[in-house]
Amino acid sequence: MTGPSELPYVPPTFPISIKGVVLDPQQRVLLLKNERQEWELPGGKLEGLETPEQRVETEIREESGWTATAGPLLDVWMYEPIPGRKVFIVAYGCTATDAHRPPVVSHEHKEAALFHRDEVHDLVMPQGYKDSIARWYELQDRA
Repeated sequence: MTGPSELPYVPPTFPISIKGVVLDPQQRVLLLKNERQEWELPGGKLEGLETPEQRVETEIREESGWTATAGPLLDVWMYEPIPGRKVFIVAYGCTATDAHRPPVVSHEHKEAALFHRDEVHDLVMPQGYKDSIARWYELQDRA
């Protein structure tokens, strides 16, 4: 007979969400408003056979109509959008090839908008996204 302490260890699992920081030619960042009325980066759950880079490129295209290429990994962090539900976030800096067109709004979001660097701080969005955006701007400044 086995007791509770002898049960096999089952590690916690979390969905993995791949996000992209995409800038337009005026250096404005693309953000999408979700059902919680928060701004977020385009992206989605990692599933299937796509690599994380392919996933973020697909999600950017589906959620904004823009074609983008995944660049450097910016950061990873754990997000709890609602109590008890954690999501592992992976953020990439991305380069859009057609960001001269306005983004479209997909059925997944309420709004798509472009924000200048100095506007991001005051937006209702998780700090982790703000940090990823700041990191991508820093890398752009060095280029």
